[in-house]
Amino acid sequence: MGHRNGTVKVLLALALAAALPGCLYPQDRLAQNQLPPKEAIRNLQQAIDQFQADNGLLPIKNAEETTPRYEKFIVDLPKLRRMNYIGEIPAAAFEKGGSYYFLIQNEESDPTVKLMSVVVYQQINDLQRRVDAYKKANGGRLPVGEQAYPSFRYLDYDKLKGVKLDIRSVYSRQPMNVIVHEGGTVFADYGIDVRKAVEQQGGTPPGPDYDLRGLLVAKSDFVPVKSPAYYLVNGDPEARLPVPLP
Repeated sequence: MGHRNGTVKVLLALALAAALPGCLYPQDRLAQNQLPPKEAIRNLQQAIDQFQADNGLLPIKNAEETTPRYEKFIVDLPKLRRMNYIGEIPAAAFEKGGSYYFLIQNEESDPTVKLMSVVVYQQINDLQRRVDAYKKANGGRLPVGEQAYPSFRYLDYDKLKGVKLDIRSVYSRQPMNVIVHEGGTVFADYGIDVRKAVEQQGGTPPGPDYDLRGLLVAKSDFVPVKSPAYYLVNGDPEARLPVPLP
């Protein structure tokens, strides 16, 4: 009887696993679907402010000058922990097994903690490798379809012949398109988020030289990692290659 009950329990467990396959895969527990607590951001902001006041510098990891704007100035959480500015590394942090890097933005004037999605970062890097391999195997041609913006086309997954990744916006939680610059660089397309941010801002629209990604960063806890720059052209956001930080 005990053996029969054990068998039933095993069968029920297998049935539940089959009904909820997403529970078996880490990618379905992504932080893009699990918002980190605001408290962690507030606490870390206080720790960084105190660290700067005490030491005259910011607790950030070294980065190459060519590192993109929204991948740069990663907070050195182990250092903050080691120097007792924080009791524990936040659970949402990549260093703790979470899916975010904590970054500092406005580092010169008003250092502010923001979050970078490691999930989106890794997904775009994966696609970049696949696009590079396709380009090498096809005489320099790119696996792209229709034009998205001048010099950018949508990634054509059919040509790439691989699993289509579910890349979600950290702002809307909706799927994002993937675009490829004519030079071969792959980006997540935040165009819909940028357009909404412009509309919500109201008043005088930003000037033609303003990178519209700044609106996304100013109004949320997140940075648009792996994004092109966006500028208003005839009232519409237009993607361009991002300019590296000086």
